[in-house]
Amino acid sequence: MAQKIELQKIRDFGDIITDTFIFIRQNLKPLITCFFIFCGFFLIGSIIFSTIQEAKAVNLFNGFNAEQPDFDLFRNSIFSLFGVEYLLNVIFLVFNYTAINVTVFSFLCLYKEKGNVPPTPEEVWGYFKFFYFKILGSGILLAILLIVGALLCIIPGIYLYPVLSLVFPIMIFENTSFGYAFNRSFRLIKDNWWITFGTIIIIGLIIYFADVAVLLPLTLINLSSFFVHPKGGLHLSSTVTTITTILQHLCLVFYIVPLVTISLIYYSLAEKLDATGLIGRIDKLGANGPDNSLSKEEY
Repeated sequence: MAQKIELQKIRDFGDIITDTFIFIRQNLKPLITCFFIFCGFFLIGSIIFSTIQEAKAVNLFNGFNAEQPDFDLFRNSIFSLFGVEYLLNVIFLVFNYTAINVTVFSFLCLYKEKGNVPPTPEEVWGYFKFFYFKILGSGILLAILLIVGALLCIIPGIYLYPVLSLVFPIMIFENTSFGYAFNRSFRLIKDNWWITFGTIIIIGLIIYFADVAVLLPLTLINLSSFFVHPKGGLHLSSTVTTITTILQHLCLVFYIVPLVTISLIYYSLAEKLDATGLIGRIDKLGANGPDNSLSKEEY
């Protein structure tokens, strides 16, 4: 039987990537179970409203006459796509991304506390309901910071992303406030920005290509209609578009992977800075010293 992953240890770039997939493989079933239990409601809501919005888009594009185009009508119709269903879709997506973050980070926190044993959904629920709205509010603040950073010539936004990605795990793993987690993320990443940035980029590319592998065949089927009806322009299939939308949302399960990676980055940087894991192992060695349960020798 493979040895369980020890979270709190110093890792290099390769170890973080490798241990990410080992951890997910060892805990795949409980992770997926918690994902659908705590994110399922928001996922279904997002799928419903996104499907409605995509159906409107399909009707709009299919109704466009390429031979006698009415660009004014088309331009005005574009604005109809940003209706109530668009707003509700955005809201459910925000709720869903928050739920995924809270679920995965709570799972890893409990995994460590239980001595490398996967938690039950009931245990994760205790953390989920405690941290959800804290993370939701903090996420809005982080999104504003990233948008402002991106508007400042892109570079500040690129610099901030690896730093701010540590805020959520710090808040949950250390049960602390947003302000403390924000400051600690800068302390942890000091002198470790490049390895953090590089690890996040690599794991992000892996997830991107996994998404492409799932969605590309259906996208090509939809686009092939252009060659079937070259004079009539693009004719999208409502069925294929709906299936693509559903799969696109289900692919959010891949988002578990970078969250596990970020967790391992946090534990590695925290161990490098604080050495709490090493101190804990030394304490255990002291606790497992000579057996004092033996009766004292009598004279």
